[in-house]
Amino acid sequence: MTREELKSAAVAMLDRAYVPYSHFPVGAALECQDGTVFTGCNIENAAYGPTLCAERTAVVKAVSEGHRDFRRIVIAGRSEDFCVPCGVCRQVLTEFAPHMEIICLNARGEELCLPLDQLLPHGFGPQYLLDR
Repeated sequence: MTREELKSAAVAMLDRAYVPYSHFPVGAALECQDGTVFTGCNIENAAYGPTLCAERTAVVKAVSEGHRDFRRIVIAGRSEDFCVPCGVCRQVLTEFAPHMEIICLNARGEELCLPLDQLLPHGFGPQYLLDR
């Protein structure tokens, strides 16, 4: 999938977001190393804690289908600023691909592209649990 197709897939997910509380839709498109793409949107909950971010929705779909090698993810929002992943999503992504490419979009379709390890330096990963 091309970069533009991946960006379009993330933007398309904005309309599927369930955001009755924040009114802040987020869409994501996660590309695996083999080219398979999983999309996601944020799904809010009245209790707030069970809310799922778009990035984690895409990761859960990918892992549940047997994919764990991620190449890049596009995160789209409708805000003026870039839609960057929250801390929890950064930690979840680090579990599988600490150096993956993160492409953040704003409402104008402009992008900010960063490696995940720059967004979450010194992230806690499986390597810390190997001695146990």
